[in-house]
Amino acid sequence: MSSEAYPEGPAEADAGVVDRPPLRSLLFVPGTRTDWLPKARVAGADAAVLDLEDAVPAADKLAARAQVADTLARAAAPPEQTGRMALFVRVNPLDDWAGAEELRAVVRPGLAGIVLPKVRSSQNVRLADQLLGWCEQEQGMPPGRVALVPLLETARGLREAYDIARAASRIAYLGALTAPGGDVERAVGYRWSPEGTETMALRSRVLLDARAAGVPCPVSGLWTRVGDLPGLRAFAEQNRSLGYEGMMAIHPSHVPVINEVFSPGSAELARCAELITAVEAAQREGTGAVTFRGEMVDEAMARTARLVLERHGA
Repeated sequence: MSSEAYPEGPAEADAGVVDRPPLRSLLFVPGTRTDWLPKARVAGADAAVLDLEDAVPAADKLAARAQVADTLARAAAPPEQTGRMALFVRVNPLDDWAGAEELRAVVRPGLAGIVLPKVRSSQNVRLADQLLGWCEQEQGMPPGRVALVPLLETARGLREAYDIARAASRIAYLGALTAPGGDVERAVGYRWSPEGTETMALRSRVLLDARAAGVPCPVSGLWTRVGDLPGLRAFAEQNRSLGYEGMMAIHPSHVPVINEVFSPGSAELARCAELITAVEAAQREGTGAVTFRGEMVDEAMARTARLVLERHGA
């Protein structure tokens, strides 16, 4: 299935840029178990990813698609209008017409985004973007409403992260997902360790590519040791230190830890407010920089602090 086979779509995503909210935790839920969504909400997940790909056996995929489509139809409105948990769908690769029909089945006003697996190049993204534009128009949705989250699970996809990130304005939440024994380990050949040292450079480079391309709210993952919450916390803190804004998760017990790591604490929020006050006071006195808690700070640091308060101050 090639993007060259399609003429220009009637509703291009670039017609409007949608403000994507930051998501700390995106929890995978099998498409066959939409009845688990209440557990995801109780856990506090910012988003649930209803999975139609690896979590669903081939014989159950059509039934799962219908179940997910019904769930989205009942969701009715996008989460930014209701404040509830966002709903994403991980579809199967767009390798044939079945993939296009799957997109058409799940794009509904209640859908926040599509997670596209095994993205190899920007061409895969442009095809998905075009198909999503048509689906949005068919559903009477604004162009570009549905976010697109490309999963970089091949060596080529990881190498071309920057070009992939720039291929459509609807791309958000892009990052490097590294885990033991999965597609990325097989593609790259690393030997996974809980400390993550072997994938640190990879995660850092993909994050830089996403930031350079202007992709909002990059997220990372995954942590597969369900019972190892200290290990999860250490891995999440490492990703937060690199600059990621959230993580994908595979178990509800992981969500509270991830949310805590990717949320500034009260002390950090108070420091941001005090830093802004100090910088603005210095500016009123005609000084561009000021010493604050033993550090030299200026307007650049104040802008960063304002962004933290804007996103997390409530």
